[in-house]
Parts: sequence; C-alpha cells; structure tokens
Amino acid sequence: MDSQAVPKASAAVVTPARIGVSLLFLMNGFMIGAWAPKIPEFAERLGLSESTLGLMILTFGLGSIVMMPLAGMQIARFGSSRVSKISALLLTPTLLLLTWVGGIWSGAVAIFLFGGLIGAMDVAMNANAVAVEKSMRRAIMSSCHAFWSLGGLIGSSTGGFLIDHMGVGAHAVLVTVVAALMILASWKIVFHDAPHPDEAAEGRGARLPRSPLPWLIGIMALFCMVPEGAVLDWGALYMRSELGASVTLSGLAYAAFSLTMAVMRFAGDLIRDRFGAVMTLRACVVIAIFGMLLIGFAENTSVAIAGFALAGIGISNIVPICFSAAGNLPGMAAGVGLSVVTTMGYSGILVAPSGIGFIAEHTGLASIFAGLSALLVVVLFLSSLARHADNAHH
Repeated sequence: MDSQAVPKASAAVVTPARIGVSLLFLMNGFMIGAWAPKIPEFAERLGLSESTLGLMILTFGLGSIVMMPLAGMQIARFGSSRVSKISALLLTPTLLLLTWVGGIWSGAVAIFLFGGLIGAMDVAMNANAVAVEKSMRRAIMSSCHAFWSLGGLIGSSTGGFLIDHMGVGAHAVLVTVVAALMILASWKIVFHDAPHPDEAAEGRGARLPRSPLPWLIGIMALFCMVPEGAVLDWGALYMRSELGASVTLSGLAYAAFSLTMAVMRFAGDLIRDRFGAVMTLRACVVIAIFGMLLIGFAENTSVAIAGFALAGIGISNIVPICFSAAGNLPGMAAGVGLSVVTTMGYSGILVAPSGIGFIAEHTGLASIFAGLSALLVVVLFLSSLARHADNAHH
C-alpha cells in the first residue's frame, strides 16, 4: 500500500463498494429492528419476568462480546469482506430460530447465536467501511451508520404492525426473505480487501494499549450506547406497561428513535466537516440529555415518542465520531484503538440493558430513562477527545 501513490479523493461519491457496505449495514440494522417489537411476545411465550428477560438480553450481549474479538482475528486472516458475508449469511435464519423456540434453554441458545452473529458482522462491516473510506479518501462512516439506523427503522416500525396482522411466524419468514435479498444484492460488490496477516501475527502477542486515550474514548462510546441499548430493549415495554400503548404504537418508540438517528447520520459527515468533531459532539450530547429526560418524565405516549425522537437526534453522531477518533489516534494502529472502543461501546448496548431489567423491577422504567442522562453528562466532560476524529481527513 505504502509503495503506491496515495489515491486522490475519488470523484465518485457513490461507488459499488460503498453501496455494498451500506447494504450490509442496512441488513444488520433491519434484523435488530425486526427483533425489537418481537421482544414482548418472546418474553410472554417463554414466561419470562423482567429480570429473566434481562438475563436473556444479557445472553444476547455475551454472544456479541464472545464473537466480536473472534471476528476481528478472522478479519486479519481473511479480510473484512469475507467475514462480513459469511456472518451475514449465518445471521439470516436466526430470527426464525427465535420465533420457533419453546423453552428457556433453547431460547438462550438462539439468542446467544443471534447476538453473536450480529456482533461478528458488526465488527466486519465497520472494518469494511474503514477500508472503503481509505480507498475513497472521504468520510462515509456516518452514512454507513445511517443505513444501519434506517434498517432498524424499517424493521421496528413495520414489525409491530406485521406481527399484529400476520402473526409472529409469518413476520419472521418475511424478515428472513428480505434480509436474504439484501445480502444477495450486496454479494458481488462488497469491497474486497486483502487479509492483513501481519495484524494477525501482532494479535497473538496482543498487548492492550497503555495510552489512556482509547479507554477514555471507549467510555464515551459506552456511555452513549447504554441509552441506545435501553431504547432498543426496553422502549417498547415501557410504552406498553407504563404508558399503556398498543403493540403497534409501542413499536414506534424505537422507530422514532431510529428515524431521527438515520436522518441525522446522513447529514453527519457534512455537519462534522463544517463545525468540527468537538462542536458537533457537544451539541449532540446536550440534545440527547434533553431527550432522555423527556422520555423519563413523559405523562403520555406522544411526549415519550417526542423524547425518543430527540434522543435519536442527539445520540446519532456521537458513536461515529468516537469510532473515527479511535481509528485515528496518534501513534496507534487503527485496529488497536478501534477494537478497544468498539468492544467497550457495544458492551454498553449489549450488556447494560440486562442490568436495567433488574433495576426496573424495583423502580420502573421511567426513572431509568431519566437517570441515564447522567451518563451523557460524563460524555460532555470528555468531549474534547473528539478532536482526534478530525485527523481522518488531514
């Protein structure tokens, strides 16, 4: 790579490689979005209380945290395009499994696989997006994450309605077919990157970075992904059990959040180029704090949905900025910083929501959504670290 001339920013803003990786993000988000409105029915079918549902959600998270580092090693051996495609293929039938399991143990195995493959694919497609960014010499990370949110929006906003009208089984079959079509469309055009065997060799004696920077940025990612995970896993249940919403209406909690998040992420790369990463991040965090407080203090469903929409605007560009900053830390290989920050960040979306189930049995979900705004205050204090994200273009 170094021996060749560095490519100029490609004139084409939309290339096949960019469409390919965007389709992967779309499919991954779609699978998670389709799962969100299924959670109340899944809990009912297996007879789960809030704390046992919390344990199931923890199992989903553990699946991801086990498979993410494994995916990282496979990316070094085989390249991100191969790992993305294989994990996407394996992920496709998992929603059917979750729909057909009848017992707690088979449910736990299914949700572990679902979480693990979501996580493996997540690492691989983010690595592929970084490779596409480098080949195009322009920021595409926010828009890739926008496609993920768009997938979540399509999956969650249609999910409640389709489950109501078609039944759980037919909905799962439909989702599986749509996901398979997305993979088919992307198969030939995903950016083919060479494996990085040197990174695999380094990985064997992998030392955790000594610099505090990736860990601090990891805390930022973690503290804004905990609220995101709370909205995904508990939003629909909060709307149903504490605000008395219908199944269709309760699906709109995550849908409102995904919609504003997707819109803001499509604009994110432009906003960041205009105002810089630090300013963008600070504005986002303040909006997110207001959103979480609004959800927690909502008297009715429409105020809550407005809160979910605001939280989506706020949280939208914090994560892509943290990832960009992690991949551009001075004197550190992009993969090293990224692996610390992605694992810490995703543990927020994956593991923390299970703890919420235990607390919710004692306090209710409203106070939890309000309380999560405290984590975002910490992100505000660390916001100057986002300046490293601006190194990406220089």
